[in-house]
Amino acid sequence: MTGEQKPSGISEERRPLVLDVRDSVKHFRMRRTSLTGKRPQVHAVDGISVRLRAGRTLGLVGESGCGKSTLGRLITGLDAPTSGSVLVGADQHDVTAGAGGKVQAVFQDPASALDPRMTVRAAIAEALGGVARPERERRVDEALAAVGLPPELGARYPHQLSGGQQQRVCIARALVAGPDLILLDEAVSSLDASLQAQVLDLLERLQRETGTAYVFISHDLRAVRRISHAMAVMYLGQIVEEAPAEAFDRGLLHPYAVALRSTEPGIFQGGSRIERVVLRGEPPSAVDPPAGCRFAPRCPIADDHCRRVAPELVDVTTDHRVRCHKPGGLTLTTAATTTVADLGGES
Repeated sequence: MTGEQKPSGISEERRPLVLDVRDSVKHFRMRRTSLTGKRPQVHAVDGISVRLRAGRTLGLVGESGCGKSTLGRLITGLDAPTSGSVLVGADQHDVTAGAGGKVQAVFQDPASALDPRMTVRAAIAEALGGVARPERERRVDEALAAVGLPPELGARYPHQLSGGQQQRVCIARALVAGPDLILLDEAVSSLDASLQAQVLDLLERLQRETGTAYVFISHDLRAVRRISHAMAVMYLGQIVEEAPAEAFDRGLLHPYAVALRSTEPGIFQGGSRIERVVLRGEPPSAVDPPAGCRFAPRCPIADDHCRRVAPELVDVTTDHRVRCHKPGGLTLTTAATTTVADLGGES
């Protein structure tokens, strides 16, 4: 699903599908055994399906531990799903057989992602594998130019670069092999506001020029809304709402998505400051999720039916899905309606 926030001369149906996650599940067995002698399972990802087309960005948001990064690892092939499938690239290649250069990743800390013993040129060239040297040199030069770095910087080592330059090198390394999809996992979180803006500008420009799709994972709602065409809100291993990015300004339906949106600093509606929706307690354990709605223990509008019956993710419109028995029952307000605990710093 993709939204229509950003203009494009290409119709959606003509854009190739480059990511198709189908009912993907990822459970991790814990090392310790329970009192029953069984090894408990962590339900990190539980039945997620998302699709993404070329030149589009899907933003993934949610609290720490909700499963965003695990889903990212499934998309890049770093982990295999317990069940379900992840297909990537224009030819819909099963990522469990190897990403084959179709998917690349950029992570939060560029300094740790770069080998301190390798020059910038060597780090970028490494992504090209066995490409002949003249072609490799040409493509490294093009990648450096694409991210706005001068060719002479290629002789430097990571410790000789600023944080913003290091992240640009990581983006150049991700782009150089011509992937269909780039996963950006908290890729701007470690940068200050001005550098964040520069990197987001860079990513948007490169997407226009190359048609590469992005999955953008972050707890920073402002960054996600800025760059994404569609957004998916995750809670305890499931997607609870998926919608065009502009819906985050006008039409969120799931109580958790509304609460998450209310934590964004400086949010106003009709000239008035939006009151933060604060939630009771902590998320339930991913080892033993609730039988009904997973959000019900913290939801200000949950009833007995919510606590007994797990809701399905259903279509509200052709590009908006929600997992809730009472969609739209909680809305942003300029007056306090609930008092309860913090959303874990995911603002």
